[in-house]
Amino acid sequence: MPHAKRLGWGYRAFTSSKDPTMPLTFAAPSCDATPLYALTSEGVEDWIATQPDATQAWIAATDFKAALGSVALLPGTDGEISAAVVGLGSDKARARSRFALAASAKSLPEGSYTLASDLAGLDPETEALGWLLAGYAFDRYAKASGAKAQLVCPAGVDAQKVEAIAAGEALTRDLINTPASDMGPDELEAASCDLATRFEADFTVTKGEDLLEQNFPMIHAVGRASPRAPRLIDMRWGSSGPTLTLVGKGVCFDTGGLNLKPGASMGLMKKDMGGAATVLGLAHMIMALNLPLRLRVLIPAVENSVSGDAFRPGDILNSRKGLTVEINNTDAEGRLVLADALALASEENPDQIISMATLTGAARVAVGPDLSPFYTDDDAIASALSAAADAVADPVWRMPFWEPYEKMIEPGIADLDNAPKGGFAGSITAALFLRRFAQGQSYTHFDIYGWNPSAAPGRPKGGVGMGARAVLNALPKILNI
Repeated sequence: MPHAKRLGWGYRAFTSSKDPTMPLTFAAPSCDATPLYALTSEGVEDWIATQPDATQAWIAATDFKAALGSVALLPGTDGEISAAVVGLGSDKARARSRFALAASAKSLPEGSYTLASDLAGLDPETEALGWLLAGYAFDRYAKASGAKAQLVCPAGVDAQKVEAIAAGEALTRDLINTPASDMGPDELEAASCDLATRFEADFTVTKGEDLLEQNFPMIHAVGRASPRAPRLIDMRWGSSGPTLTLVGKGVCFDTGGLNLKPGASMGLMKKDMGGAATVLGLAHMIMALNLPLRLRVLIPAVENSVSGDAFRPGDILNSRKGLTVEINNTDAEGRLVLADALALASEENPDQIISMATLTGAARVAVGPDLSPFYTDDDAIASALSAAADAVADPVWRMPFWEPYEKMIEPGIADLDNAPKGGFAGSITAALFLRRFAQGQSYTHFDIYGWNPSAAPGRPKGGVGMGARAVLNALPKILNI
């Protein structure tokens, strides 16, 4: 695509640090790798009792208790590090951390490490992924670095799979972390194009006034006030297998429109394209792992701006599906652009449609920033997602498509209301609104946050993928692949 060349976005710019020597990959197996012992607070004393007297004395001198993230370096006779011991913490501490092993990664000296102990019942694949993600840093505008200690892939773990997932997550994080000055609809298109090019996917874009000609009136209405033209990004990959369509909200910045947000609420709106970033990261995982399915990714990419051409409260918009929508708040724009994309997605009757969006503050009030609320009418899909999420430490929480609230999104003057008054059940009414445009389809919606407000092991403060790994792990059951 011309935009990708003009803007100069390379795929690598969105997958790892600018330092090409420190990608999110495992260290090559080597006899020089430092042995790494990972111990729990409950098991550290038993391990110490099996060690030579010199090691016992050294551990006692350092007062190592295997607290989560703690490190003890064991000296060799030549003055080099002979081994490293890291703490996995107590049962309580591990229950509060997604990636217990990664808690120590940044405290270890640069080098290669190989696990010399088991992980006390923790999942090796999840812990290995956490270690890779601890190496992530967003360093485009200032110096920053993640952990420089590299791990040899643990025995029994599929290195290629974990590296593909880490790269997808890094892509999501980089896209969200990039400010709107450098991540508008043009740049989001370019990043999508780079991803499509890498995996030889088909790629088309409907842009500007062509949106009206191609019957995407709500995408056009939301984005028309910005000098950065609105568009619908459409990527297709795979030639056989069940069909999966991912739809991601790509509002590259949200001022709130004429219902202008207060400054405090506008500060993080660079992340309002977090749904698009997350589905692109998930698409990377799916394509890199060559899953046997046919994938389509739809991203309505817009900037919700203020100008004389902005859509207004009280306007009634037509939609691709033919439903009319009364605008009672221009700050409820994400569901409008998603609605046209969902209507397009449903026209092909895919086996599963999944939308991801940083859609409502109500979802954050309900479950906070760590959980990914999702909606589905299919109990089997809900069970598959919940089980998959637990297995890969990517927590989700099912929310209800509560039928009695349907009347809240029916204003009378139009078919639908984009912002029901009263403030009750804001995430549910938004999900019900979206479901109208995927009617008759197997449809799952994620109302994610896309931002980690405080640093945690393998999860630095900033943009973060939510729900993608749970979906990836659940796809074999959802699509019977």
